[in-house]
Amino acid sequence: MKYNLKQNCECVFEGKAKEGQPTLLKEIYTELYITEGGAGGGNDEHEVRQIEMASKKRQTEDTTVKCNDIFKPLCGRKTPIRTVLTKGVAGIGKTVSVQKFILDWAEGKANQDIHFIVALPFRDLNLIKDEYSLTELLHHFAPDLKSFESNELFRYKVLFIFDGLDECRLPLDFQNNESWFDVTKKTSLDVLLTNLIKGNLLRSALLWITSRPAAANQIPPNCVHQVTEIRGFSDAQKEEYFRKRFSDQRLASRIFTHVKSSRSLFIMCHIPVFCWISATVLDCLFSESDRGEIPRTLTEMYTHFLIFQTRFNSEKYMKEYKTKPNKCFESGKELLLKLGELAFHNLEKGNLIFYEQDLTENNIDVTEASVYSGVCTEVFKEEYRLYRDKVYCFVHLSIQEYLAALYVFLSDSSADLLETAVDQALESKNGHLDLYLRFLLGLSTDCSKTLLKRLLGQTGTSSHNIKKITKYIKEQIREDLSPERTINLFHCLNELGDNSLVEEGQRYLNSGSLSAEDLSPAQYSALAFVLLMSDEELDVFDLKKFYRPYKEHCRLLPVVRNSKTALLNSCDLRDKHCEVLTSALRSNSSPLRKFDLSDNDLQDSGVKLLSAALGDSHCKLGILTLSGCRVTEEGCSSLASALRSNPSHMRELDLSYNHPGDSGVKLLSAVLEDPSCKLEKLHRCELTEKCCEVLASALRSNSSPLRELDLSDNDLQDSGVKLLSAGLRDLHCKLEILRLSGCRVTEEGCSSLASALRSNPSHLRELDLSYNHPGDSGVKLLSAILEDPSCNLEKLNVDHCGECMTRPGLQKYSCQLTLDHNTANRDLSLSGGNRKVTRGEEQPYPDHPERFDDWYQVLCRESLTGRCYWEAEWDGNGACIGVTYKGIRRKGESDCGLGDNDKSWSLDCYLVRYSVWHNNKQTVIPIKPSGSHRVGVYLDWGAGALSFYRVSSDGLTLLYRFTCSFTEPLYPGFYVKINSSVSL
Repeated sequence: MKYNLKQNCECVFEGKAKEGQPTLLKEIYTELYITEGGAGGGNDEHEVRQIEMASKKRQTEDTTVKCNDIFKPLCGRKTPIRTVLTKGVAGIGKTVSVQKFILDWAEGKANQDIHFIVALPFRDLNLIKDEYSLTELLHHFAPDLKSFESNELFRYKVLFIFDGLDECRLPLDFQNNESWFDVTKKTSLDVLLTNLIKGNLLRSALLWITSRPAAANQIPPNCVHQVTEIRGFSDAQKEEYFRKRFSDQRLASRIFTHVKSSRSLFIMCHIPVFCWISATVLDCLFSESDRGEIPRTLTEMYTHFLIFQTRFNSEKYMKEYKTKPNKCFESGKELLLKLGELAFHNLEKGNLIFYEQDLTENNIDVTEASVYSGVCTEVFKEEYRLYRDKVYCFVHLSIQEYLAALYVFLSDSSADLLETAVDQALESKNGHLDLYLRFLLGLSTDCSKTLLKRLLGQTGTSSHNIKKITKYIKEQIREDLSPERTINLFHCLNELGDNSLVEEGQRYLNSGSLSAEDLSPAQYSALAFVLLMSDEELDVFDLKKFYRPYKEHCRLLPVVRNSKTALLNSCDLRDKHCEVLTSALRSNSSPLRKFDLSDNDLQDSGVKLLSAALGDSHCKLGILTLSGCRVTEEGCSSLASALRSNPSHMRELDLSYNHPGDSGVKLLSAVLEDPSCKLEKLHRCELTEKCCEVLASALRSNSSPLRELDLSDNDLQDSGVKLLSAGLRDLHCKLEILRLSGCRVTEEGCSSLASALRSNPSHLRELDLSYNHPGDSGVKLLSAILEDPSCNLEKLNVDHCGECMTRPGLQKYSCQLTLDHNTANRDLSLSGGNRKVTRGEEQPYPDHPERFDDWYQVLCRESLTGRCYWEAEWDGNGACIGVTYKGIRRKGESDCGLGDNDKSWSLDCYLVRYSVWHNNKQTVIPIKPSGSHRVGVYLDWGAGALSFYRVSSDGLTLLYRFTCSFTEPLYPGFYVKINSSVSL
């Protein structure tokens, strides 16, 4: 058996049919980049797009797997591996990996604990119509094993290899097929396979299944014990391939240099098959005998490839069969177009393999196909399977897509062909027409038409207006398309020879001087394309630098995928934008590790979308900030579920300024007790003392990784702190930093904390009790702990304390304000002890340098730092309520208004809506006033947070929160609309 397998596997044909000249696998084999592949779910994204992203993956972060080690448990896991699912795009090297595995086993080099290997390619299984028992199926595919009885055979370790799940034409009905346990009893092939994969049949056997990503979800996840992914060639391996391919190293270097000079060609060389295509074309073009135009686009490369193969094989066929040149040429041209029709009609189905019936349905005579597969074996090949049954296939999906485009281009003469093709591709959800569209557009250029004459002779190709279709594509780019479709349209422009938008985006990045206002929607998309296609990952991507009130900046959201840190806070994002962001979190090629989405109106619906991606095993995010995103218990439930599904990466979660409720905190606290959870920092939420009991339970857990807990600005009171202290005193508690700032803690709570620290003095290093009321005795108790040499406490913060800090909520930070008449515009009158301002008749105020001359504004006398809270109520048509540095302009009509400059921040209040302003940029708030004209303002100067609340009988509703590093004291101020007033 080993001898026969060695004979079958020791040679590789690199696209050629079996009649071609073989190459020893060991001579050309380049170790493929195989990684741990996470979940076994399908990926419907076009494979070229997957290649583009995989080519950017930093290999240092992957768990790599050698081909011969795929059945060894990864990452220290001890569970035995029975079934391995290996994913990879078409042509990436799945079948070659299988061939190498079998060859090394047959030659005694690896996996000698396996006694027998039985290869069951799905393209062979598709041909089986009769019922079989498992024993008969084994004998059918491995006749060498017929000498074994079934009860004897299955005592040995057997490996079944199912190559090409994506080519399977069986239903694989795991849900409805009956259970089958008898290896000697006949049943349908589908029942046999599903039960073998489930483990009902021959549980001791090993299974290896290979598949393209889109088909991988046909196997239930619970049936797969390890998923690997073949990523193809790394950049270094691409060069290694060309150097192995050519004995002339100068030629190899020249070819590699050319491929690397074209971004689109170099990306495609991630696939071994495309390396072979490039090598074939460029070897001919760089030779002495042929000095044609060097291809720089995918369309040109594939057209050259087809020219060389048809020419070479036609000459060979004429010599062997003594056929006249014209007849051979015309026959080849006719069959090429027939193959194009076959390719086009099967493109949407995703079929890469064809049987005689498929060819007959497309008017291709089987005899002709056999002849033609001898004429052009590198394009369409014929294979003999078991018992000499024939199978036909294109050597790669991209060749099928090229031929489909060629067929349509030559057969459809309609004037709007290209525009219609663009529209059809844009309607595709998974982009299955993306590469076909690129080829179709590329074929319409003058350069391609010249090449087509060499391929097909004089053809009646339609004349298409390149400027017109280029303009049409640019118009589509201006529309609100998905990132994937937009990216493909830029590739289409490249095929058409128009890179103007991309060059504009590159100039913007290089200049560093243009403002976001200078960019059109299409230029925003071009900028996103440039950043996504860049070889360099972004250390920090700050979307606020590109902010536009009409949300053109949202076109840059896909750039998150190519960033280590993404700062999207305060960018006016909604739940719908989370759908774009999830692709970055799910991408196994994304370097994203820190993600700030603070102060966006994501709500639970947006967090639910994000959580679905966070639960994906590909997601490696370490820090997530969702402060002020209107998250409630429902959102916390989604986050908790995600952290349970993928617990090994998230280290820090910030849910401050949200409303998780007691039940939401309970859900997250339960996750902290999971031994696999790595969450070290949990930032403050809107909690009550009831939450402290579940948090204490998490602190007591021996497996909890929690090291920093921020519960600031929550009304925990002494009763809540007492519950927390019970967890702190447990020796299992490893908490190092605890923030209880503004939690209404008094001497009683300090006593509980001091007792806990004496019981467990080894870990807590920092304790923040600022903005509380510990009293002298409470401070004394904790200071004694600080001085105790057996205690590790290094920092104790008891600043800004006093009795007023025992008031509930933000009231503890309330401050008394008075209006400054020296700043009031002359049309504003002050009353009520300078705590009310009304716009009306002109007042006889004296001249003053701080007075607002043209703007109906007034500031308060008091400058604010620290934590401060105040409320204002407006009456009439509305008002602007805000804060500003003292240096705001007072004279003139421009740049003086609150929020119109970089020195001030404001909330604009109308009867029917709110909006906020800063640096002359407006953000509309979706929350309505609902009859309430009272606004609360909370400033946490040190934390750089300014929050506006709607105040009603239901309490405080967060409207918006600005985050900024404040550099000066701030002055509250008001703009009063006509017939209106504002009262403090």
